[in-house]
Amino acid sequence: MAASVGAPAPDFQCTDSTGKTRSLAEFKGKTVVLEWTNRECPYVRKHYDSGNMQALQRKAAGDGAVWLSVVSSAPGNQGYVTAEQANAHLKASGAAPAAVLLDPDGRLGHLYGAMTTPHLFVVDARGTLAYAGAIDDKPSTSAADIPKSTNLVTAALDALKAGKPVPTPSTKAYGCSVKY
Repeated sequence: MAASVGAPAPDFQCTDSTGKTRSLAEFKGKTVVLEWTNRECPYVRKHYDSGNMQALQRKAAGDGAVWLSVVSSAPGNQGYVTAEQANAHLKASGAAPAAVLLDPDGRLGHLYGAMTTPHLFVVDARGTLAYAGAIDDKPSTSAADIPKSTNLVTAALDALKAGKPVPTPSTKAYGCSVKY
């Protein structure tokens, strides 16, 4: 059963692109963002090529949140990356997650019910899944739509920072399917 908004976020163990085993438990007391990504997906490229995702990652980190990018593409499928490829892409794109979690067997993706790239989940400091869904309300591949959209992840993070309920806790994620 996939993670549910309002319920405790499932803990996990997953190896990051530096070879370190990471878990949700290690970030206890912090807001955590899980971002499913696939650098070959045009919906993901919209947000990275424009610098939108990197800006959001930096803002979240500046506010004390931990951003974890997750790659659940299986070997041989679109979006699969080795640790070296993930690290090179981070550097080339200027991405700023705390870590890139490599999930080639899809266990973490299935645990959270990640269906698309991008698909985002926000876990509050109490360990409750506070948001699950799309990055914004404009399901397109055009970067020109970014300034006209409402960034749902920003809204969730801002609400949590202010001690308020997330205004829209669940939305339908859009993008490319996760290539399990």
